[in-house]
Formats: sequence, C-alpha cells, structure tokens
Amino acid sequence: MTVSAPFDNSYAALPDGFFTRTTPTPVADPKLLAFNAPLAKTLGITHGSTEDLAFIFSGNELPAGADPLAQLYAGHQFGNYNPQLGDGRAILLGEVLDAKGQRRDIQLKGSGRTPYSRGGDGRAWLGPVLREYVVSEAMHALGIPTTRALAAVQSGEDVFRETALPGAVLTRVAASHLRVGTFQVFAHRGEVENLRRLTDYAIQRHYPQADGPLGLLRAVCAAQADLVAAWMSVGFIHGVMNTDNCAISGETIDYGPCAFMDAFHPNRVFSSIDRQGRYAYANQPQIVVWNMAQLATSLLQQLDDPESGVAEATEIVHAMPALIEQAWLRRFAAKIGVTTPKAEDTALIDALLSLMQTDGADFTNAFRALSGDDAAGQFTDRAAFANWRDAWQQRIAAEPDPKSVMDAANPAVIPRNHRIEAMINAAVAGDMDPFHRLMTALARPYRETDADLHRAPTTQEIVPATFCGT
Repeated sequence: MTVSAPFDNSYAALPDGFFTRTTPTPVADPKLLAFNAPLAKTLGITHGSTEDLAFIFSGNELPAGADPLAQLYAGHQFGNYNPQLGDGRAILLGEVLDAKGQRRDIQLKGSGRTPYSRGGDGRAWLGPVLREYVVSEAMHALGIPTTRALAAVQSGEDVFRETALPGAVLTRVAASHLRVGTFQVFAHRGEVENLRRLTDYAIQRHYPQADGPLGLLRAVCAAQADLVAAWMSVGFIHGVMNTDNCAISGETIDYGPCAFMDAFHPNRVFSSIDRQGRYAYANQPQIVVWNMAQLATSLLQQLDDPESGVAEATEIVHAMPALIEQAWLRRFAAKIGVTTPKAEDTALIDALLSLMQTDGADFTNAFRALSGDDAAGQFTDRAAFANWRDAWQQRIAAEPDPKSVMDAANPAVIPRNHRIEAMINAAVAGDMDPFHRLMTALARPYRETDADLHRAPTTQEIVPATFCGT
C-alpha cells in the first residue's frame, strides 16, 4: 500500500489497562467518498491511488507504524453514570506529529466490533459519517476547536438499524481522545496509580504548564469555557454533552445528534433522545460546569489527602460560570460590532436575542444582516427592532470599524439541518455533488458565495430532530 503516516504512538505505551489492542474488521468493498488532502499534508501523510486510500481508511489494511487499539473510558450519560463505555465502534490507529509539532490521533469510526461494543455491531452508516465530516470541517472553518475529518469510505456493506442502510467508515483526527470519562473510569474503580499516570500523560500532552491535578483541572475548565461560548455564538447545539463526549483538549468531539439553530430559541433541542431538554442550547453552559465538577471529583482521588484539595477544586469549578460569561460576552459583542465589550453590553445583546425569539428570527441571518442594509427585514416587529437599533447604533458610534468586526464574527453560511439531510439522501442514492457543494461553501463561511445555502429553511424543509449515529 502506498499510504504512509509518520506514526509516533504515545498512548499505546501506557499500561494495558488503558485500552485493548484490537484491529479493524475488513469491509467488503471499500470506496473512497471524501479525502481531506490539505489535512493529510499537515499530518505528513503521503498517499497514492484512491483505491489505496480506501483500503487504509476502511481498515482493510494497516499502514506501517500503526498500533491499533480501542480506548477505555466511562461516563455520565444524561446524568446517569455508566461504569464502562470505551470505543465500541472506533479504533485508534496511532498518533502523528503534525506540521506544527502538535500530536494528533488518527482514529477510524465504524471500523467494527471491539471489546467495548456492548453487543453492538461496531459499524456506522453513511449518514452520520457524512454529517460528522461536514459539521466538523465547518466548525474548523469557523475557527472553533474541533476534531477534524480526514476521510470517508463507503464499506460496500449494509448496516442494520431500523432498516438496512449503507455502511461507511470515518477517519477522525483529534488532539487526543482523552475524555472526562477516561478519568472517571479509573477514579470509580479506585485505580489510583492509573489515574496518576493518566493525569501526568494529559498534562504532558495538552497542558505542560499545568501544576499537578488541580492545575490540569483549571486548564481544562478554561478551555471548555471558551469552547461552549464559541458554540453558542454560532447557534450550535452539541446534543449529547455526556462526560464521555467532553474532551480534555477543549475540542468539540462526537458529532452525534448535533445541529445549528435556524430560528432562535434558547430552549431549542434537536436530539431525538434528549426528551427532557438537558442539553438544550441555553443549558450548555451549566452542563459543561457539571461535567467539570465530575472531572474534579475524579482528579481529587489521586491526591494523598483528597480532602485537602476539595476547597481549591470547588473554587475552580465555581469560577467557570464567570469564565463562560466573559467568553460569551466577547463573542457576542463582536457579533454586534463591539471590539471592547462592557458589562452593560450584555443587556443590549440579550434584548436582541429576545427580539429574535419573539419574532422567530433566524439566528445566523439576523446577526449577519446587522452589517448590511436590511437588518430590519429579519424581524416582523419592525418598530421593536428600530428601538433596539437606535440604542445599538449609539453604542457602536465610537467603534473604529464595526462592520468588519461583525463580518468576521457572523458567518454567512452554516451547515443547516435541511441541507445536511438533503446531502445525505443524495449520497445514499449515489450522488455526492450536494456534499461537495456544501463543503466548498462551508470552507469559507464568512463569505457570501452561495446564496441558496445561506437561506433559512422553508416550513416544509425544517428538520426538527436529529439522531445519534449509533
């Protein structure tokens, strides 16, 4: 095979209790659907034909230097603790150092059963694979920390959910796949030495300036505070913010029933399994704090005197809401053209969001329109918007270049649900043109290039629910 990657595998050097070595299950007829050549170049991956790429990124062949394994972790799922989860349909091929010297995992998703599959088939169907490919690359283009998509391969086999569906494998690239749940599994088992090893590894890999377990907690809390504020600034709803889907690196990970809002509402939920709205748009800040509290509880277990660290850990977690509010204000102030926000700007932003909610205004288009000539056209209550606009224009009168600030903070195009669903339906029928059209537009989200992809869905096009890829 003429595909090579400069593997340098550090996680595989940890004790066996952190993972189980396992190999991908070959598929019947791998066909390359998408390959991220620019990302491959930054990872030092060289390749030959599309057939070679399909064989490697389906798991049918292993590149030299790969050391495949499935990682162990636990997690709170919708608030309920599951003591053992792990990679049930994903296999880490190994790690590379990218062009910036940063360590990156290369992982196959949908590559077959592992010891952690819990009765599942270890496979993925085409829809979730293409959804994650599109949305993760869109998030990267938006400047939001995220895992990346390297390749998508159709397997030539059906997988069975409620019906037979075409199978596929996604290759995901991440700063790491360490999760809150990775710490939880060792803390819950009382495996203190493994917990210490994991903490040292996480510090060395992600936060070398961090001082011990509580220094790691502080760094992860800061990264997660910035991340959730970034999500909210583009109307993103993760959908499954379980602790096993919360990455220590501060990257967005595990795009299951995720979605970008169309019409704004703070209680918007898309995930078909989130029946109580636990992970609704406006709940994401408090959920990430809850997740960090679980991380704190786990990290404390390794201290010689855990009680001695409780006060500091509590202070770190209790400081998170303020960190999120500060990051939120920076993001949303830029969306209305303010470079250096003041505390009173929160009320101005909240007033606009309230107008959007009342009018059912499109979140993305309403913000984007602020730097144009017809912002009022996004609202049905023109008088209410005019009153808000008067106060807003007074606020930005002294700003040096509010239009440029807004244009850099408000995307023109996002991966809207109805476009993703249409793309998936087309791909199932063998037509990848909608996928490529989306990818082209989303690569430059702040440019107005494809007007039809900018528009909100019609009533008939609205996709009210999204589904987990398992």
